[in-house]
Amino acid sequence: MTTMNIAEIQELIPNRYPIYYIDKVTELIPGEHVTAIKNVTINEEFFQGHFPGDPVMPGVLIVESLAQAGSIPLLKLDRFKSQTAYLGGLNKVKFRKKVQPGDVLELKVDIVKLKDYAGIGKGVAYVDGKKVCEAELTFIIGR
Repeated sequence: MTTMNIAEIQELIPNRYPIYYIDKVTELIPGEHVTAIKNVTINEEFFQGHFPGDPVMPGVLIVESLAQAGSIPLLKLDRFKSQTAYLGGLNKVKFRKKVQPGDVLELKVDIVKLKDYAGIGKGVAYVDGKKVCEAELTFIIGR
């Protein structure tokens, strides 16, 4: 298994602030699996309006975090070097708990299907070992 720091991740995926949500990769099997970490802090822009007095990470951004994580095992394959993994679709998205400042999101994505320039991943986000979100993500790889 491989790990990646923030500089290595930024060499691979094009996302940057304010839409960059991966702090490190703790497990990576190219083409198969990734476990990544997103530290959720009160300094995130979205907490200014979502929701004052009860800050909650928007569900769509949890899914975006899973998508960014899920792109990593695909883009580590030699055949997709220097390309971008775009989110092409979502299925079976479920939110189970609030994510708030101070939480550490553990993002796990398993690539379950890969064909030509498309792949499907099953993603689950956890906080303190408890499932907070799950989704089936379709990726399209292109330049």
